[in-house]
Amino acid sequence: MNPDFAASQMSSSAPPDLAVSEVADAVGRQFGITGTFRPLVSERDQNFRLQTPDGRFFVVKVTNAAEPVVVTEFQVALLLHLRQSNAVRTPKVVRTVSGELFGSIDAKGTVYRLRLVSYISGQPLAEMPMDGALACEFGRQLALLGQAMRGFSHAGENPVLPWDLQRVGELRDLQLHIDGADARRPVQRAVDDFESRVAEQITDLPTQVIHGDANPENVMLDPATRSFEGFIDFSDAIKAPRVFDVAIAASYLRATGTDPLSIMGPFVGAYNAVTPLDQDEIAVIFDLVRARLATTITLLYWRLSARDENDPYRQKTLRLEAGAADYLVALDGLGRAAFTEQIDGQL
Repeated sequence: MNPDFAASQMSSSAPPDLAVSEVADAVGRQFGITGTFRPLVSERDQNFRLQTPDGRFFVVKVTNAAEPVVVTEFQVALLLHLRQSNAVRTPKVVRTVSGELFGSIDAKGTVYRLRLVSYISGQPLAEMPMDGALACEFGRQLALLGQAMRGFSHAGENPVLPWDLQRVGELRDLQLHIDGADARRPVQRAVDDFESRVAEQITDLPTQVIHGDANPENVMLDPATRSFEGFIDFSDAIKAPRVFDVAIAASYLRATGTDPLSIMGPFVGAYNAVTPLDQDEIAVIFDLVRARLATTITLLYWRLSARDENDPYRQKTLRLEAGAADYLVALDGLGRAAFTEQIDGQL
């Protein structure tokens, strides 16, 4: 395994653990904003929802100390770029009182970058009953987000991330944490198929900066109208084939019953109606979805082995990803040809 990649995985296993009072003091001094801090579950960083006395809300992010500064700068620059577009709503970057894009906290000799962004209210898509109509709107909104990111570039656009599908083969050593050979085999097949059928084609696919983790937890809706409020959490943004965003999101649209694509199909069709996918992109969606599911399963079991039973991220991941293994098996049963034929029928 690539040593740098392994190091990034280990660093991401433990987010910062600063005292709330310490974070609140730094935010008050550097951003001039005070209020009540509520912890938010995060994989790599330490996040809070901040409510001010006058009723405003913000997200406070204490960045993992292992994250290179150029990656933080990339994420901030991307949010600034997206705010210039009226196509989709994304968090607004809040500057420090001195005009800087982020501040810092020095805790026992370790310096953490401190960021503040606006809070997008609403209910995560993951908590809403999913149907074909909502899946279509999800696909349309993701396509609009992709169009808003098109043409953006930055020196930090290639971070080393364990969730990067371009590195899925480097997770093989972590598969030993998956309980039982029967559970490991579908994951191994998905990775093998990705490397044999997709890896060499990546450089020929349309590429741009993508969200990288457009899962339903990162999509906010108005619970009353079911209308889209915006996309959040750009910490996995990366330059990659644009179809990766489609496949990543699709991997979470896991229909049960006789038709595993009853939700995914309308989603891909709606995305394609806004941003037409070419045939090479359509041909790899099956293997990309399986690769994302394999990544989810592998990292889930690795997290289980690395984190305490009461760890909030561990508990949240267990709840959200319980069906990933079953869905991977269901897609294997459907097969590549039938999958692609059904997706083509939605375009």
